[in-house]
Amino acid sequence: MKKNMAVFFGGRSVEHDVSIITGNQIIENADKEKYNVFPVYIARNGQWFCGDVLRDTQYYKDFDPNDKKLTKVYLEPHPTKELKYATKFGTKVFAQIDVAMLAMHGMHGEDGTLQGLMELADIPYSSAGVTGSATGMDKIVMKCAFRGAGLPVLPAVYFERSAFRADPQAVVKKTEEEIGYPVFVKPANLGSSIGISKATNAQELENALEIAFSYDRRVLAEHAVENLVEINSAVLGYGGDVKVSLLEQPISWQGFLDFEEKYLRSEGASKGMKSLARQIPAPIEKEQTDKIVQMSKEVFTTLDLKGVVRIDYIIDKDTNQVYVNEVNTIPGSFAYYLYEPMGIPFQELIDECVRCAEMQMRDKHDNSYAFDSNILDKMKQGGLKGIKK
Repeated sequence: MKKNMAVFFGGRSVEHDVSIITGNQIIENADKEKYNVFPVYIARNGQWFCGDVLRDTQYYKDFDPNDKKLTKVYLEPHPTKELKYATKFGTKVFAQIDVAMLAMHGMHGEDGTLQGLMELADIPYSSAGVTGSATGMDKIVMKCAFRGAGLPVLPAVYFERSAFRADPQAVVKKTEEEIGYPVFVKPANLGSSIGISKATNAQELENALEIAFSYDRRVLAEHAVENLVEINSAVLGYGGDVKVSLLEQPISWQGFLDFEEKYLRSEGASKGMKSLARQIPAPIEKEQTDKIVQMSKEVFTTLDLKGVVRIDYIIDKDTNQVYVNEVNTIPGSFAYYLYEPMGIPFQELIDECVRCAEMQMRDKHDNSYAFDSNILDKMKQGGLKGIKK
């Protein structure tokens, strides 16, 4: 019997359009013999829609929420697994969701919020859980987690928007004293290199901070390695059962990969992350490859990740030191291009994400959520004042 697979994409995020590409790639490549696949598009205002017209990426150029071909749907936060819609006579069930593929990028989807709703609804879902998703979204928290796990990270400081607005020169001075130049300035909760700038002097740094704070109230300033190699790996699995992909070296014409390079060059709008110029496998020494593979497994298990993730590394060519840069808990195009050369096609990768989602849900149901106590009886006797923590 086929499973109903809902593919979620879009969202209230600056990465909304990238998510549309990833979502439609999942819809196109999922095995139609195994799944009844249907799109769930989350518009920029947060409303959810279903409809076959959402399978066409050109449809979003002039998206009309009042189109009769669309059905506005919602999911209730309790274990029904039913996607519903409103009518004049009440509510009806649009579809039962057996598994959710979360093709979300950025805030309100990749950050643990949508994952939390899936947990409340008891729907198996493809991405990392609430904790791993939230940690992977916040660059500041992520860096603290990596450092706490003993993983090598670049020196960094972070600031709040209120501190910058109160005294921008103090923020610049602290960054200069603790990090020095050059420095990358990054919004804490954005992906796809949006809002990231490189600074080599005080004026550039202040401008970079201004840009980053326009996207987020918390900003990370991180030491920039001048002579670097970027290396990415993907990890697929659940728990200790993982498969690390081939490593890739993205080819950038500047100091880092910006949004345009990742998604808009070389027909990226249709091909997603696969369009990016890259070398697979990465042309680095075996010792460095082995080290990155091992570190990728540590990152995956430390953050309790699930499904497929992409982990980005920086190698300082002057010292050969490898640093963990960040983890993308829902990578663009699900990083399928890193598994295809290993003989794992996109369709099989999707199957594995479904398997991991269902395993996690079974593990969740193995947990005990009942604990008998006499606390309510005591409350009857002494009221709320009689209850002490």
